[in-house]
Amino acid sequence: MDRRKFIQTAGMIAAGSAALKNQLLAKELSPRSLFGEKKPNIIFILADDLGIGDVGCYGADNYKTPNIDKLAKEGIRFTHAYTAPLCGPSRACILTGRYAFRTGATNQDATGQFEPAVEIMTPKVLKQAGYVTSMIGKWGQLPYGPAEFDFDDYLKFRGSGVYWNTKLGGVEYVVNGKTKILQDKEYMPDLMHNHLVNFLKKHQKDPFYVYYSLSHIHGEIMQTPDSATGEKNWYADNIWYMDKLVGKLVAELERLKLRENTLVLFFGDNGTAGGHAATSTIGGRRLSGQKGSMLEGGALVPLIANWPGTTPAGKLCDDMIDSTDFMPTFAELTGTKLPKTNTFDGTSINAQLHGEKENPREWIYIQLARMWYTREAGWKLNQAGELYDMSNAPFEEILVPADTTDPAAIAARKRLQAALDKLNPAGGILDEGDGTGRHASKQAKKEAKKKVDKTIEKNLRTKKKVTPE
Repeated sequence: MDRRKFIQTAGMIAAGSAALKNQLLAKELSPRSLFGEKKPNIIFILADDLGIGDVGCYGADNYKTPNIDKLAKEGIRFTHAYTAPLCGPSRACILTGRYAFRTGATNQDATGQFEPAVEIMTPKVLKQAGYVTSMIGKWGQLPYGPAEFDFDDYLKFRGSGVYWNTKLGGVEYVVNGKTKILQDKEYMPDLMHNHLVNFLKKHQKDPFYVYYSLSHIHGEIMQTPDSATGEKNWYADNIWYMDKLVGKLVAELERLKLRENTLVLFFGDNGTAGGHAATSTIGGRRLSGQKGSMLEGGALVPLIANWPGTTPAGKLCDDMIDSTDFMPTFAELTGTKLPKTNTFDGTSINAQLHGEKENPREWIYIQLARMWYTREAGWKLNQAGELYDMSNAPFEEILVPADTTDPAAIAARKRLQAALDKLNPAGGILDEGDGTGRHASKQAKKEAKKKVDKTIEKNLRTKKKVTPE
């Protein structure tokens, strides 16, 4: 289906009457709570380019993450959590609860094309239950800004890997509509942490949802404020500093007496980036694939849930989970209902968060550009009809011969093909990019570059001073 026609048609239907749409949405979202008057706070920490081989509790050989490991030790660590293998498409799935063939977020550039009139993000749902919401950090390739998608508060920057003001892309950031300049010796991850702390202090008595989108550990990898003089392994430093910020956040929640009623989720937006995949080993073995690939290491990411008194301590959960599951989970946790105006693809993991095993997913779905697959515990089937034996994952994926007589493989193919037939991604919005998932077509990319160049030129000319926060 043509992307433009698909989005225009959907937009006309969704935006036909703003007043009517709001009435319908309010009717569908009942502001009741599963936990009485006290609604759980939610902090969703999204690490950038952090694969399982970068996290200590997942068996990382070369990197230490004591604070994240503590969250896992005192909570739940999920072993089969997946998301789209690139930043933009991954974030679109996380925030909308919908697969790319529905939203059009099939590649990094296309992710910026969907409209608030069509796509509903998490904060709009939670606000019906009385939540105050904040987006802090990378807005990625997402369109418009956090306010247009119903976040009450935000600190955002465009691009990725923003740490110091040594490059133009990291100079400007926006706080609740006000453009600010990252000053010399200011470290963006610290500014983000301080903004989060201020938000928590201000809303101690309100139920809140925070989408905390970290700079770490996306490249360009730079030294941290803690890096030793002459130190060259800045990648390890960045992982350590990210972990340190997680520890500071937990300490602040405890100081404000918010810890017991706050669900902290830690998730990766895709696998380890290519330049570091070789050293992000587990038990001396490199994972199959990396960021941007449709192999296991591209989409398999860390997921840890910690909610004192609710999540059982030290539990491993091997249920299949993908990034569309967060939207329905948060809706169920807060006693709201998802609107019927859109089709949502996720499955709530509320039961798993309570240590229960109730109706787990049988399979997950991953897409990038016109590549996709369904994956269950032991098998994977892609858009080309290739079936893989995943019994040695995440280190090895074994292509099963098309003429196999193995009954288990034949049955797996049948199950996974039925799942693909049900989804019918080829009948949704088809990718029109360069095929990699990273870019739009060459012509579209040229037009986008012109706009960026004009913006950079304007910034260099004006470079106005702004009032510090």
